[in-house]
Amino acid sequence: MKQFVKKQKFFLVSIVLLIGMTIIDIQLTYQAFENTWNQVWNMLLIVPPIFVLIGLFDVWVPRETIIKHMGETSKAKGMFWAFFLGAFSAGPTLIAFPIAMLMLKKGAKYSNVLFFLMVWSSLKLPIVFYQVTTLGLQFSLIINITMLIVFIISALLADVFFTKQEKDLFLENANSQQ
Repeated sequence: MKQFVKKQKFFLVSIVLLIGMTIIDIQLTYQAFENTWNQVWNMLLIVPPIFVLIGLFDVWVPRETIIKHMGETSKAKGMFWAFFLGAFSAGPTLIAFPIAMLMLKKGAKYSNVLFFLMVWSSLKLPIVFYQVTTLGLQFSLIINITMLIVFIISALLADVFFTKQEKDLFLENANSQQ
């Protein structure tokens, strides 16, 4: 029982908060359930197709191709592919993590995978187009070029500062996830 409570503490706290909200104002509870249902529904629409694409990526793209284009010796070409894959993506960043794990499993360089995650989260084309239409071209260019430079430097620094043992641990964790 103690282990169950420890493992499910956020769920149990949510239930207690919902009960408290119901006592104060039942409309808030209805709204909370409606928001939860909408979030679950949106995830159910997004996640299955993404897992199919990840499965196809795992089966169709050979390890040698990933090593050749994004591996330890890929240099700038690996960054280019990471940028290309991240910028032409769609969906929330949550979806990028299984793809990143798969890249690590297939031999992609750690800094390229980090760069891919950073580009996916901030420099996707739909986000850039939205920024241009709402913030203007000049401001969007300044923001995105600055972020791109920071992302490149961060990925390169992460590659320098992480030890081989830490990178091996990341790879070992990625390989243990099935």
